[in-house]
Amino acid sequence: MSGRRRNTTWAGAGALAVALLLAYLNGGLEGVLGELAARSRASTGPVAEAPATPSPRPRDAAPARDDERRIEEFFRARISGEMVESHGRVLATLRDDNHGSRHQRFLLELAGGHTLLVSHNIDLAPRIDALSRGDSVAFRGQYEWNDKGGVVHWTHHDPQGRRPGGWIRHEGATYR
Repeated sequence: MSGRRRNTTWAGAGALAVALLLAYLNGGLEGVLGELAARSRASTGPVAEAPATPSPRPRDAAPARDDERRIEEFFRARISGEMVESHGRVLATLRDDNHGSRHQRFLLELAGGHTLLVSHNIDLAPRIDALSRGDSVAFRGQYEWNDKGGVVHWTHHDPQGRRPGGWIRHEGATYR
């Protein structure tokens, strides 16, 4: 069965409303509003990107939303092409994929036990040099189904500025 896309416009709006409510209740609405403004700018046309260098973030910062349930749902339904955010622990670091665009690869286990291959484009974003087994990592990227749990890629900025990019957070730095 091939992967299929699902219309998430209404689901995304609902998730946004929940995220805003949770952020407001937890006193973090300013960060959410900044992220919304950045997404709005990215969706309306090209945006000048900062150079691809790690930017400081609070240590062990979790993503604004956690899509672990959505990732598990996408895996069961064989859905691909959806942007997701979550976090987990590095199970293993793998050799780089040097065919075509170079990618740093590692296996990540989410809190519920689901595993993902993360494929981070190091031609467009900085390599995470200090990444080791057991490290905590947060991410935003595009989920692609496979029979082993799925792959998350597009963990970098969009060089053409056409769509919101992804990122990886590790030890206080954000790589995009």
